[in-house]
Amino acid sequence: MIRSMLVVCVGNICRSPMAEYLLRRELEGIVVESAGLDALTGYAADPAAIQVCAENGLDISKHRARPLNAALVSATDLILTMERVHSQEIMRRHPSARGKVFRLGDVEDFDVPDPYRKALSHFYEVYELIARGTESWTSRIKALA
Repeated sequence: MIRSMLVVCVGNICRSPMAEYLLRRELEGIVVESAGLDALTGYAADPAAIQVCAENGLDISKHRARPLNAALVSATDLILTMERVHSQEIMRRHPSARGKVFRLGDVEDFDVPDPYRKALSHFYEVYELIARGTESWTSRIKALA
C-alpha cells in the first residue's frame, strides 16, 4: 500500500510542484511531497507554473523548493520523476531507492521536459503531460488501496 509519494525534478520550482499539487488533489489520504535533485532551496514556484496551476484550480503559491535527501528517499513509498535521467540519478545517489523510483510518464513512455525560463506555452504543454502521467498513476494507486 502506498502511503507517501515524492515527486522529483531538478530545481523543484516548476514540474515537481505542479505534479505534487495535482497528485494531492487526486489522491486523498496519501502524503504527496516534492523535492529537487539540485533544488533552488527556499525559492517559490516559478510564476508561470503558479499561473498555469491556478488556471487549473491548484494554488501552488505557498510552495518552497527543497533538495532531495536520504531522509526523504527512505521515508517515502513511491518516487516519481519527470525524466528517465532523474530516476537514474536518484538511484545512483540513493541505491536504497531501487524498486520505488519511476517516471511520471513511464506508462506511456514519455519524459516531462523542463519549461524553466521558457515561454508560457511550454508550461501549458508540461502541465498537460503532468496531468496525463498523474491520471495513469492515480488509477493504479487507487486500485491498490
